[in-house]
Amino acid sequence: MLTTCKVRKILNLRLFEDENGRAWSRNVMDRELEVLCVSQFTLQCILKGNKPDFHSAMLAELAQPFYNNMLEQLREAYKAELIKDGQFGAKMQVLIQNDGPVTIQLESPAGPTDPKLLSKQEKQQQRKEKTRSKGPSESSREKAALRSKADPSASSGAEGDVSSEREP
Repeated sequence: MLTTCKVRKILNLRLFEDENGRAWSRNVMDRELEVLCVSQFTLQCILKGNKPDFHSAMLAELAQPFYNNMLEQLREAYKAELIKDGQFGAKMQVLIQNDGPVTIQLESPAGPTDPKLLSKQEKQQQRKEKTRSKGPSESSREKAALRSKADPSASSGAEGDVSSEREP
């Protein structure tokens, strides 16, 4: 399941220094640190001009069980008392202190949750797979052969040739 991979990643990312000051050598479990999970499924948006569009956000009735399942897996894989969370769907003020010059963003593959969009995406994927399995058609092979006979210096780029150069 997708959340199992994310739980493993969250708990095993070596983000912290060890007792000798060596950076990137300890994870949350090594240091026995707390994990704060804040649900942001409903905040997934894209910008359309100056206005946010939330159509790609997971529906709350799907997101809440998904999020709760992730929390449950974190608590099973680590110390339950060290897994903290907020209230799903609530307006919260979270005060954090970032420590360090890096931000690490873990992303799950994006996918539409609307059945119409899912169907459209599946059809596009099927077309891509059909195209890959067919390979080049006879007509494209014939056209390439005719091109090379007409102009021996012409290249399709298939051999890594560069057919144009920029002038300074």
